[in-house]
Amino acid sequence: MHDFTMPQWAIDRVMKRRGKLHVFDDIDPRRTALVVVDLQNGFMVPEYTPMPVKTSIGTVPNVNRLAAALRETGGKVFWIQNTTNDTSLKEWSNWFAMSRKEVLQERIETFKVGAPGHQIYPELEVLPEDEIVFKYRFSAFIQGSSDLPERLRAQGFDYVLITGTVTNVCWRILRARLHDAELQDHYGERRQLRPQRRRARGDSCLILFCVR
Repeated sequence: MHDFTMPQWAIDRVMKRRGKLHVFDDIDPRRTALVVVDLQNGFMVPEYTPMPVKTSIGTVPNVNRLAAALRETGGKVFWIQNTTNDTSLKEWSNWFAMSRKEVLQERIETFKVGAPGHQIYPELEVLPEDEIVFKYRFSAFIQGSSDLPERLRAQGFDYVLITGTVTNVCWRILRARLHDAELQDHYGERRQLRPQRRRARGDSCLILFCVR
């Protein structure tokens, strides 16, 4: 588990800015969605990827506990699956062009619907009442990536808890996801549940969440 202590300077800055440590005094679980991002075989299992995030496997029990607690109190779990198809290759061509051809092809094949790498990691407890969301960009909230915002809005979920594979990717992506959610008038909180692959960047990301 990621052993992290928020530095005192960050706490002092937050207290000076808003007068309390946490953004929200409470969260109504009945209006809360847990958004679990990219915990898929293609990111976690060596058989399906040359660069597995091995430490992410250690987060699975915590994700299952959080999901169970939220279901029991009236919330809902949304499992987000990174997905590639012909449309995403065309509409997000600039990003795909940044990889070598062989790397690109591997990623495409790994995250096609029906591929073993696309599937959610098997030890995660996905229940029938949960929802599966395919996303075609890094952020599930950005226009054209998925229908997650519409689902949340239609079902009255104002609060979102976001967790996923690695914090250091959040350095430029998951933090943006949270801001995307906030700009759509959802109350955003990120839950740190996992070991870290690149400790310094992961810690910096958490501090940014605190002082934002």
